[in-house]
Amino acid sequence: MKNTIAAQMQAHLDNLTKPRGSLGRLEDLVIQLATVQERVPPKVDKKAVYVFAGDHGIVAEGVSLYPQEVTFQMLANFLHGGAAINALASGLSGGEDARSAWDVVAVDAGVAADTTELQKTASDLPKGRRYIDKKIGPGTANFLHQPAMTEEALERALKAGDSLAEDASQQGYDLVAIGDMGIGNTSTAAAILVASGFSLESIVDRGTGIDNTTLAHKQKVIAQAVQRHSPFASPRDILRKVGGYDLAMMAGFILGLRQRRIGCIIDGFPVTSAAYMAYSIDATVKDFLFAGHKSKVRGHGPVLAAMGLEPILDLGMHLGEGTGAVLGGYLIELAVKTSRTM
Repeated sequence: MKNTIAAQMQAHLDNLTKPRGSLGRLEDLVIQLATVQERVPPKVDKKAVYVFAGDHGIVAEGVSLYPQEVTFQMLANFLHGGAAINALASGLSGGEDARSAWDVVAVDAGVAADTTELQKTASDLPKGRRYIDKKIGPGTANFLHQPAMTEEALERALKAGDSLAEDASQQGYDLVAIGDMGIGNTSTAAAILVASGFSLESIVDRGTGIDNTTLAHKQKVIAQAVQRHSPFASPRDILRKVGGYDLAMMAGFILGLRQRRIGCIIDGFPVTSAAYMAYSIDATVKDFLFAGHKSKVRGHGPVLAAMGLEPILDLGMHLGEGTGAVLGGYLIELAVKTSRTM
């Protein structure tokens, strides 16, 4: 089926009023989405970015520049519409009341703070902005000293991710982007990748901008944590021992999107680490993944390469929130529009 759809899509593109192959990478993107959707040409009528927020116990080791409270503050900012992802998701339509080009779905996967007040405001959010409470717990444990989560919590996180994929299907989203927000999540992302076999030097970076001393400390903490929990029996074992509720939920989300044939655009380093966990569980998810951009974070490129994913953009970004995924998604959407309107 995959090869048949790809051939049909290529024939469709070759029959448009242009030289064959002249749209370059845009043609590759639309062919990939056609095989995902099993539709020639594919469509992008409705799309969303799911931003997963969660806290990480490893911050107690002094590996981050900002305090843990910032995770909650940014989650609230997503709902108030004041974050970078809100601005980029709104497109060029203009006007505060204009419907977002992308729905912004903020997910509490495991924020340490009490989010009761945010839950109360969920029904009053403007159209195109949603809040979903999937909190597994108030942040993970400090994995330098104990496993990040229990087996039961891991299963809950994976199942919550699958339920969010069902939400995406029920909402009618043709394309989904994934973003992250969590102080300490680059340390957790690095730990699960080092536990997966990537070298410490190629993966661990400054995250939100720590200095050389803190970077060396961060590398030491991650190396000690991975050594403490070794050996790792499986990708699930890695997530349980050194993962995060948010990253595990993203992995479950990606696996669920694959089952529902919804194209998925991944963002930067933390999201890509979760995608790598999903890929390690089921390598076929690669066919459903688009790399929205290549982050400035050192470890992002090697992980994309390991999955055979070519980033759509390389703008030196390292913000997170799904910003790079959404920007890459606009190009996918334009590629689809070209295939449908020429």
